[in-house]
Amino acid sequence: MSDPHPPQTPPGPSTQALQGDNHAATPPLPEGPLEDPMSVLQAELAMVKAQNVDLADQFLRAKAEVENARRRADEEVSKARKFAVEAFAESLLPVADSLTAGLAIVDATTEQLREGSEATLRQLKSALERHKVIEINPEAGAKFDPHQHQAISVVPAEQEPNTVVMVLQKGYLIADRVLRPALVTVTAPK
Repeated sequence: MSDPHPPQTPPGPSTQALQGDNHAATPPLPEGPLEDPMSVLQAELAMVKAQNVDLADQFLRAKAEVENARRRADEEVSKARKFAVEAFAESLLPVADSLTAGLAIVDATTEQLREGSEATLRQLKSALERHKVIEINPEAGAKFDPHQHQAISVVPAEQEPNTVVMVLQKGYLIADRVLRPALVTVTAPK
């Protein structure tokens, strides 16, 4: 029968090499070109340094790109604020021209003044609508909407309670946002 516990060899140079410092008792390698471990490490260090320089350069370029993009965006926002009304003002110029032309007619009849005023009002409404400025002009009997209407007075009437009786001043929306509420009178609750 074989012994389940083989005999232990006392620690010697060969077992110390396996357990501890491998460089101390390394057997000679077969003949051939040997690389110096120090030169290998120096080459790796040089490669890592080159990668580090490359990554640092890429980082600085990316950072500069972000700063340039931020600066351009800020300039665009500034220009948009500065010139936001440019298209709107441009669409109002024909209205101003029509008013000027109408006032230049010295001996205009009442009929001519009325026609000119109506044509100018159509131009103005068209310019407003092109820029999404829409009238709020509720019909009599329409439900009072506190988001679009402002009740100036409450009057007794035969209509449903809280309905519009009369519009005192039209309101306006700009892109679904109330620019000015319509001033209305509403019916009193019964």
